[in-house]
Amino acid sequence: MHVVTASDRSPPSLLSDDNLARLENWLAAQAGASRVTVTEDGRLGGGAISLNLAVTLDIDGGALAGRHACVLRAEGGGRISASIGKLREFVVLRAAFAAGVMAPEPLFACDDPAILGHDFYIMCRAEGLGAGHAVTRSEAAQPELARELGRQLGLLHRITPDAEGLDRLGEAPECPAQATLAQFRRWFGDLGRRDPVIAWGLRWMEVNAPLPGAVVLCHRDFRTGNYLVKDGALTAILDWEFAGFSDPMEDLGWFCARSWRFRRPDREAGGIADRADFYAGYEETSGRRVDPARVAYWETAAYLRWAAIAVEQGLRHSSGDEPSLELALTGRMLPEIEMDMLRHLRSINGTASGFVERVA
Repeated sequence: MHVVTASDRSPPSLLSDDNLARLENWLAAQAGASRVTVTEDGRLGGGAISLNLAVTLDIDGGALAGRHACVLRAEGGGRISASIGKLREFVVLRAAFAAGVMAPEPLFACDDPAILGHDFYIMCRAEGLGAGHAVTRSEAAQPELARELGRQLGLLHRITPDAEGLDRLGEAPECPAQATLAQFRRWFGDLGRRDPVIAWGLRWMEVNAPLPGAVVLCHRDFRTGNYLVKDGALTAILDWEFAGFSDPMEDLGWFCARSWRFRRPDREAGGIADRADFYAGYEETSGRRVDPARVAYWETAAYLRWAAIAVEQGLRHSSGDEPSLELALTGRMLPEIEMDMLRHLRSINGTASGFVERVA
């Protein structure tokens, strides 16, 4: 379960008395209820981009009558380039939940700034441990957890761009690899030419880009640290704010990247098990085979994507717009991310995968 401390309370400006009254009236209208009472239970972790408040809704009347433990997710201090916004995130969450993915049930979404001043949505709250360092603390591998995560990702990847309600995400790319490379070049700007490791990675992606294949709904931040575990079992998959249409192997590459293995870099599937366990679960539900070479390509992309996000997070702090120790430390992770990418490229170049080693 997320831990709430006395020093980690929600900002008074979000659920002030006036805002709370507006929120309760709005929720009553949305739920067809005679009355809704909102109790704030504290701020939850994972708020570098989004603001997450634990709330309890007491709903009188209507189809949802009763008490509901929920999370209110609002825009945080500032959006970054990869974020899709809370209303699109709600649409994605609704599609994933309807497909049987263990995502929290989405309840209400609001784009009226008169209510809280931000776009926000409310979803059911799940219990479990989420911190990556805690999840990977176990001395023993967790193959069944990895298999279940693979199964859940497989269910998600059965959702295609023509699914109902997903038109808000925009048009799906014809070639995800080329679209992603162009996006990275925009994100990095001049740094993509000045930093030799970033420049090398971008050129490698260009030379080794796979041909277009399946395009599906991807989580795009599917990793240890973004799911909850209770008594060793998966309870929920969180943080859908980067979701979009892409090559399904992108999510597998992101999950297996060294950046998200925390205490156990030797366990390539999210720090919890071997890739084989994760891949096996994925193939059970996705209706496709895992392509290891394609996963390796997208793992390279994962390091570049994480590097771009880290740089942008650091700039949010250093610009003075949003002073934050967390953002500052994230910005200083660039050398570590680059080293992880170089290790990865050394491990796959010149192998039977067919990748081109000399890309300068």
